[in-house]
Parts: sequence; structure tokens; C-alpha cells
Amino acid sequence: MSYSTSEYRTLNPVHEHVVRLAETDRRDLFLCHAWDDRAGAALEFYDLLTGLDVKVWFSEKDVPLGTPLMRQIDKGLKNSRAGIVLVTPALLKSLNAEGIADKELSVLLSTGRVIPIAHGTTFQELLDVSPLLASHSGLTTSDYESLDEVATKIADTVLLD
Repeated sequence: MSYSTSEYRTLNPVHEHVVRLAETDRRDLFLCHAWDDRAGAALEFYDLLTGLDVKVWFSEKDVPLGTPLMRQIDKGLKNSRAGIVLVTPALLKSLNAEGIADKELSVLLSTGRVIPIAHGTTFQELLDVSPLLASHSGLTTSDYESLDEVATKIADTVLLD
């Protein structure tokens, strides 16, 4: 599409403003998870949360092909009001290996707005890997009938009415 000089001067400032707003659109949650969980438990949890109208930053959905992963994660962390850490056996391994999830966790812990969700593991096992994260109040999926119940509790916590 082509624009005249006058059209460009009129429309470009609006376009730039829209782009800035899109870049600062706040998500309710940043979902920190292990790479190995991206097609399993993390995707299931993401789907449950978004089904409850929670706006979730999830790398599998929010990192466009061909873009720098770490920079996109950095933007996702910046533009999320809180974070959840899906603590699974795979995440515990990832934290020990100091992978990407370990970097995300460091940022989330510094905000004080993080909720750990133990899924397929326990807070005691988390304590052995990350005492700081284990010290935060969280939920254990073994206390509920399903991951759906946990998602409902999280949605109730983060959605603004």
C-alpha cells in the first residue's frame, strides 16, 4: 500500500502510538516453565488459564519465529503483572542446569509477584533446588482434583474485576 506525504504525516504518528501500546500491553501472568513441558503440562495450563480470560505470556505462543528468544522473554517479563512458575520434575532439572527457566525465575523472584505451582513434584523437592521459590506461597496440584481447579484459583487471584 502506498501513502501520500500528507497521509503519512497524518497516519504515521497514530501507527507509532499503536505500536507502542502493543509493546506495553500488560499480561496478567508470565508462565515460567521447563522447555520439556512446553507441549505438555505448560501448554495445558496455558490453555486452561486463557480459557478463563487470563492474559498469559507463554513462549510457545508469544515468541515469533526468527526473533531473539531471550529478548522476547525479557519483554514478556517486563510486560506481565505477575508470574507463575510451573514446577515439574523437568523444571527442577532445568533449574539445576541453569537454563533459560533459571534466568526467568531470577527475574520473577526479584519482583515478589510470583506464584509457584507444584505439579508432579512437591515443595520439599523444590526446596532442595530453589529455597527462595519454595519460600513463596503457592499451590500443589496434588491437593486438587485437576489442573483446571488450580487454573481457576489463579484466575480468581489475578483477574481484575
